[in-house]
Amino acid sequence: MATAFASRTQQACVAKATSGKGVRGMRVGRRSAVQTQAKIGDSLAEFLVEATPDTKLRQLLMSMSEAIRTIAFKVRTASCAGTACVNTFGDEQLAVDMLADKLLFEALRFSHVCKYACSEEVPEPVDVGGEGFCVAFDPLDGSSIVDTNFAVGTIFGVWPGDKLKDITGREQAAAGMGIYGPRTVFCLAVAGYPGCHEFLLMDDGKWVHVKETTEIGEGKLFAPGNLRATFDNPAYERLISHYLGEKYTLRYTGGMVPDVFQIIVKEKGVFTNVTSPSTKAKLRILFEVAPLALMVEQAGGASSCDGLCKSALDVDIKGYDQRTQVCFGSIGEVRRFEEYLYGNSPRFSVPNELEANPRQ
Repeated sequence: MATAFASRTQQACVAKATSGKGVRGMRVGRRSAVQTQAKIGDSLAEFLVEATPDTKLRQLLMSMSEAIRTIAFKVRTASCAGTACVNTFGDEQLAVDMLADKLLFEALRFSHVCKYACSEEVPEPVDVGGEGFCVAFDPLDGSSIVDTNFAVGTIFGVWPGDKLKDITGREQAAAGMGIYGPRTVFCLAVAGYPGCHEFLLMDDGKWVHVKETTEIGEGKLFAPGNLRATFDNPAYERLISHYLGEKYTLRYTGGMVPDVFQIIVKEKGVFTNVTSPSTKAKLRILFEVAPLALMVEQAGGASSCDGLCKSALDVDIKGYDQRTQVCFGSIGEVRRFEEYLYGNSPRFSVPNELEANPRQ
């Protein structure tokens, strides 16, 4: 009975997405600036044929989707109990963390198109025997809240070549995340192909394209990470006070995947995670920040990273454990973040001045 209801619900979701839309990127209106060719309702394999001519990249992304499908089941059934293990960063690992990690390494090994793979749990590149790409991933972001039944997810970035250091996020060939919640979703951005694309896992195990996002607009929704930093970071305290004073809606779970994914789905909002003298950076550029930045920016949003008033895609990745503070959101929200935290936002000031003075 429950399975039948879930199946009808998923079918209704796809039907709603496909009815009357055809090729979504060809619609006029606020999305007309981006001409996307992928059709809502396509399978993942069909989408990838449209998105990239690179057969190795298509194979790698299909392999990642298969691992994410398996992890989705394991998250629902695997033990969440803590183990005696810790990774080399000192983070406690859970049984489900290690299981997800193993499944992703196996998927990349059997793809035959990945040279090195590196994860938060195994933070040194592992030669998995293929050639063409390298992959960095967080196997299960938010694993500490699995037992509370909150949404959690997998994050990954794909770089061409054979190195995962002395690179930037801008060099990624693709990035994606799996979201394990009431629905299982695969969110994907392919460099050079417009938009960020959402695929829903159906009862028959197939991924169906249900949404593309090409614009993130303004909207009062915020997910403030590391709020304890407001104790000794006055600039962050003022920013949070702004959100509260302007009556933003608080949507924060403590899991980076759902907290950033909602910006893409809702097409509005802001996520912040800021440091202070007493609270150090926790988010790793290679495994989390750079892949998420590619997805958010291809969806029409922006990012700010490393306290440098620059995109997270442009930060040089010098080490596997390199950490940062970060903001993801609409262009307007990221500009506001930089103005509050750093006093100005030079990246976004010139276009706004031109809008205010169109004759200059």
